[in-house]
Amino acid sequence: MPLKFRWETEFKETEIGEIPKDWEVGKLGSFVDIVRGVSFSKEYASFKQFNNCIALLRASNIARDGSLRLEDLMYIPKEIVKEEQFIKELDIIMVASSGNKDLVGKFAQIKEIPFTSGLTFGAFNFCIRPQRIGKLFLKFLLSSEIIENQLEKAVDGTNINNLRISDLKNFKILFPPLPEQARIATVLSWFDDLIEVKKKQNEILEKTAMAIFKSWFIDFEPFKDEEFVYNEELGREIPKGWEVKRLGDVVKAFKGLSYKSSEKYQENIEGGYIFITLDNFIRGGGFKNEYSWIKSEKIKKSHFVKEGDLIIALTDMTHDAKIVGAPAIVNLPNGFDYGVISLDCMKLEPIVENLKYYLYMFLKYTQEDNSTFANGANVLHLMVNNFLVGKLLQIPPPPILQSFHSLVEPLFQKIILNQKQIMTLRKVRDTLLPLLIFGKLRVEEI
Repeated sequence: MPLKFRWETEFKETEIGEIPKDWEVGKLGSFVDIVRGVSFSKEYASFKQFNNCIALLRASNIARDGSLRLEDLMYIPKEIVKEEQFIKELDIIMVASSGNKDLVGKFAQIKEIPFTSGLTFGAFNFCIRPQRIGKLFLKFLLSSEIIENQLEKAVDGTNINNLRISDLKNFKILFPPLPEQARIATVLSWFDDLIEVKKKQNEILEKTAMAIFKSWFIDFEPFKDEEFVYNEELGREIPKGWEVKRLGDVVKAFKGLSYKSSEKYQENIEGGYIFITLDNFIRGGGFKNEYSWIKSEKIKKSHFVKEGDLIIALTDMTHDAKIVGAPAIVNLPNGFDYGVISLDCMKLEPIVENLKYYLYMFLKYTQEDNSTFANGANVLHLMVNNFLVGKLLQIPPPPILQSFHSLVEPLFQKIILNQKQIMTLRKVRDTLLPLLIFGKLRVEEI
């Protein structure tokens, strides 16, 4: 059956705007049961698994882009979780309270649950009534302007911003007949599925590059027949002829911009630049396409980065220090040549030819060691001078570096290409979403 659309011409006025004549408006609470997560004392919680425990999904596990982070999980005894607080496949969880107002209302849908899990007090779970609304359709409905406008009015608080269940249940939503809900969700899900495929490809490409790096420079497999010498600085044997250098001897380091919150924007602004911050770092290393924007008179030439530049995170607020010292290779949206890095980041510009990808993999492989150069209580700060002087790395001869660079560069080029395609797919999906959700473009056949 072919995919068939048509533009709607007959609308009726409702309290949430024009909708197709055969669609209805109702309250969100008529379609879903909204459950607040588990409230528990700190002594019951641990960041390590223990007997008869379950993993908790918390507000911090919901990323800005709607994905679910399954790292940094907290565990509590299973017996203190009520049955309705357990999460099921395709459930939607939403941030209920946060010190950052922009995060309240952010949500993620559970694609699969690889473990028994519950929900923490800082989030809501939507228990959907399938006879009234489809789970996939609701995900896209919650992404729409209809909900965003109501969220902006409902969230309140001073230091902590909160969203009440009673207010959320009263949110007005539009809903087409269930068969059309399914068709709309199918079309929009195609884009999400393609995005997931590209993400998984990038994970495989990164793992492939890391496997090559480890084989060559940790296990020395291609060089096992060569002569090895003991290096006192590293405390182990390395191939003869390889050098040991301090990080500061092989890179130029450039810190990012110190800025005021009033200079940072969530949307593109005239005269502004893409702003790369801690939000762009994956735990342990890697780049995320989560951009903000900066407009400041304090921007200097040294604050700019271009696509393919190597950066490293200088601060961290995670309990296990998986961000500080993590490297990333910059990716920019199509049409943008430069971005600006924040003071939480530092650009590392190699002064040795063909060193960039080797250095990226080395810093990623040793991220746990990198974090030991940080200090602080609630917020960790990398001690840059100590790091540049104290971080040692082995440098193979230029022909070996050249061979490694030639081998892994195509992998990283493909990763950047996939990241750009992901941004394009998101843009197309986000353009289609309001047209389909408001019924201006009708999906008649799939």
